[in-house]
Amino acid sequence: MGSCHIAHDCKIENNINFANNTLLEGHVVVEDYAHTAGAIVVHQFFHVGSFSFIGGGSVIAQDVPKYMMVAGERAVLRGLNLEGLCCNGFTATEIRSLRTTYQKIFMPADKNSRDFEEHLSAHIPVVHSIVQSIRDSFEEKQHRICKFRH
Repeated sequence: MGSCHIAHDCKIENNINFANNTLLEGHVVVEDYAHTAGAIVVHQFFHVGSFSFIGGGSVIAQDVPKYMMVAGERAVLRGLNLEGLCCNGFTATEIRSLRTTYQKIFMPADKNSRDFEEHLSAHIPVVHSIVQSIRDSFEEKQHRICKFRH
């Protein structure tokens, strides 16, 4: 849409919707099927995962994992992008598995558990994909993912 800015050395993959006034600083990576609402900013060197949604007026200063919905002045996780997943052909089983994984990672019943991988035993490709997306963000130099909003 109009008035979007994609700065130098950005990597933009396929089937992405940028609404008006989407601004990407340098070296940003946006994966397949990501979607933005209007007037958002993604700071340089950050990563927007596939099938994610960025709410209007958001400022992205941390990585957005795959399948997530984020929003806010300093964007925080708001949950899974369920609408995007449904519209793009994810099965009910995959969505349930992603929802369970999201809850185990970001809303664990055992607050003392630091290792989220101990909870993840599903053999569903989308679950491994979301875990890998989070793992990759922490392996990058000084990158983190958007915080979870309680």
